Amino acid sequence: MHQIDYGGRFIVRKIEQKRHYLHRRIKRRKVTTLPIASIDARPMEYYGHIIPYLQKTEIKGRFIVIEGPDASGRSTQITMITSKLESDGHAVLNTGLRRSELIGEGILEAKRNFVLGKRTLSLFYAADFADQLENRIIPALRAGYIVLADRYIYTLMARDAVRGIRRIWSHNLFGFAIKPDLVFYLDVSPDELVHRVFQKNSSLDYYESGADLGLSDDMLDSFMIYQRLLAKEFRRMQKRYGIDYINGNRSIAEITTDLQQRIDKFLNIDALVT
Repeated sequence: MHQIDYGGRFIVRKIEQKRHYLHRRIKRRKVTTLPIASIDARPMEYYGHIIPYLQKTEIKGRFIVIEGPDASGRSTQITMITSKLESDGHAVLNTGLRRSELIGEGILEAKRNFVLGKRTLSLFYAADFADQLENRIIPALRAGYIVLADRYIYTLMARDAVRGIRRIWSHNLFGFAIKPDLVFYLDVSPDELVHRVFQKNSSLDYYESGADLGLSDDMLDSFMIYQRLLAKEFRRMQKRYGIDYINGNRSIAEITTDLQQRIDKFLNIDALVT
């Protein structure tokens, strides 16, 4: 029987074993190279181990991640930044958690039925991420696209840590992840988050409130405690993963201006260098 080592090498082995099978099952998205990408091709950088068959792959695009808690305004900012980048002549691909054609629906179904343990759910998300990395993110970066990610592995690692999973286990699990060029975190206070959540929804989400952890019998209290714990984990990861904090308590327009200025500065410097 194959032994599971509950680490990144397990995911890498599974990707290699199922590669040809997945290629038959998944309708691969073709990405067209556009002339606006003038950055020289360069090797990908990983947080840990390299997926062997991608070892010699080079990319020309840029990878930007926007992190933040639920209702922090990530999706709104990504929509506005995408429009700005496209109007400037860049090709943009949007991605995020739980968007794999192979795994995404399975994660939703499992969470609805509360059938997965915390470590199994983490492996589920890792498989979802691996599928997107191979079939969407890397092809787009190879073609010179700017990839905008609505959350990345940092959210998954923060969730794991809050649920008692060792940080080194999560870091090794997601060691095959490529390093983004920019990582922003929309820092919003729990009090403001609650206000925004109820503006968007009529109730609090079970998992985003940490209800599975038994933090409090009151869902609102559980939400506040859970969001503070997540925020603490992001602070812990800030230096190691180069996370740039953005004051998310401001208006949408102010946050957009801040993000766009930082992104434009990076892209302009990048263009001068290359």
